[in-house]
Amino acid sequence: MTHKPKIGISLRVVQAPNYDEKRDALSQDWSSLLEELGFIPVFIPNTLGSLENFLEEISLDGLVLSGGDNIGENQGRDETENKLLMYAIEKKIPVIGVCRGMQLINVYFGGKLSIDDSTIHLAKKHNIEITDTNFSSLFKSSSFHVNTYHKNMIRTEGMGDGLKSFAIFSKDNSIEGFFHEKLPIIGVMWHPERDPDSNNKVILSAVLKNKNFWKNQL
Repeated sequence: MTHKPKIGISLRVVQAPNYDEKRDALSQDWSSLLEELGFIPVFIPNTLGSLENFLEEISLDGLVLSGGDNIGENQGRDETENKLLMYAIEKKIPVIGVCRGMQLINVYFGGKLSIDDSTIHLAKKHNIEITDTNFSSLFKSSSFHVNTYHKNMIRTEGMGDGLKSFAIFSKDNSIEGFFHEKLPIIGVMWHPERDPDSNNKVILSAVLKNKNFWKNQL
């Protein structure tokens, strides 16, 4: 039987309506997309007593730091995702951070977030420019449209140590995608799971499954 890569994915925290309880949650779009790409999705709770033991038992091949919630809104999620990122770095597991996940990666490496006072990034689509030749070759394009659902943004002067942009939104010069220069880590500010077109499938497959991609990139 062919081994399918196991991809861990972090979960947002929601307050259940009409119930006095918090729940870990994730859009069903993620499991559908990861399964389509040949992955086994592994959902990672925010309340594990020993996250490291859990990770050692399941032996992940890749990690998605998902979107939803702002950093600082839920301490348990913040702590879980920082531990996940630390573990992935130690084990050299490929990571893709999506929206909040990209922001968390940036802060982890000492970067800062900016607040967008406009509505240009709220539930819209806009064009991004691919500024790195390896990524433009991967996408077979130097620009394309993505969705956008965020108020926090990353600017060049606020990028963390070792991070390099590969995509920008030229109207406000915000960073839409970055990668780490020495580690198999990237971040995208858009949501691939909400628009699973060829570009989003390509980047997820390349980051999480294609070892040659990282050999060329790092």
